[in-house]
Amino acid sequence: ETPAAAVEVMRRADYRVIEYTHSAGVESYRRALSAFYAQYGISLSHEEMIVTNGGSEALFFAVLAACDAGDEIIIPEPFYANYNGFSESTDVHVVAVPSSIGDNFALPKAEDFERAITPRTRAILICNPSNPTGKLYSREELEQLAELVRRHDLYLIADEVYRDFCYDGLQHVSTLTIEGLEEHVIMIDSISKRYSACGARIGVLATKNKALYSAAMRLAQARLSPSSVMQVLAEALCQTPRSYFEQVNTEYDMRRKLVLDRLSKMQGVKYGQPSGAFYLIAELPVEDADEFAQWLLSDFEHKGETVMFAPASGFYATKGSGKKEVRIAYVLCAADLHKAMDCLQAALAVYPKRTI
Repeated sequence: ETPAAAVEVMRRADYRVIEYTHSAGVESYRRALSAFYAQYGISLSHEEMIVTNGGSEALFFAVLAACDAGDEIIIPEPFYANYNGFSESTDVHVVAVPSSIGDNFALPKAEDFERAITPRTRAILICNPSNPTGKLYSREELEQLAELVRRHDLYLIADEVYRDFCYDGLQHVSTLTIEGLEEHVIMIDSISKRYSACGARIGVLATKNKALYSAAMRLAQARLSPSSVMQVLAEALCQTPRSYFEQVNTEYDMRRKLVLDRLSKMQGVKYGQPSGAFYLIAELPVEDADEFAQWLLSDFEHKGETVMFAPASGFYATKGSGKKEVRIAYVLCAADLHKAMDCLQAALAVYPKRTI
């Protein structure tokens, strides 16, 4: 649940006029964010942040501010499907650098990124931890990427909305804590996942690069302001005690282990080992995961129920990639996850186009 104390603060807010806020967001909220990030060793002033209408708007601003029409952004794939949409709507081209389930979707090697760089490359975009793979990049991986970004004078757009969901004793490393990247990083964050408040639509773009910040501010001014009412909620959420995150992490870790255990007992299923967020990519013993997903909804039932997931082809830019893969989101309660796994296991046993 969204932290109840913060919801109550929003409920008690006494408005006579619900007016515009500053285009960068309410100053008291940005100052609260500055204190929040300091807990993670991230040094940001309130004047280096722009509050946005969701993380999606922050990503849109980042692409528009960093790139001109015809420019290129390099993204390791599979990646969050909307990155394609943000890029295509601005006539910016996505250049995919593949990672694979075979090496647990590790960040591609520096030389793989290097081969993808052209005179039109303006940025590299990563999601850490990743949607859709659940991969958490290590400091070593990020520092290799940082060296490349500095050498080619690129922006590094870092989508860090899942920073608080890390497992197996691992910790998230923010790109803003890597020395020498101060002028290169555009960090994207949001309250949506951290506090189970995705309907509030409050995100943030943060950067120490003054020219990039100025360009993003012009975009923020053009859309006037983020929601004034929801910034009341967001500011109150900054006071959420650490015990909330510990409880949520424990719950998601239990769900993660449940799904991995069930998948491990299904013949022919391969899967990545997620160490963050609440997603994983699984390869199924089917010819086409899109067809399998449609068949589950139209032709299959197990005890009167079926299961739905996202075919992974939508998370790739390279044609034909991810054809046998699906993204599983373990956001359901344990009982429902067991039912979902029951459906998947029963479906794979009878699917006419199974490959085992």
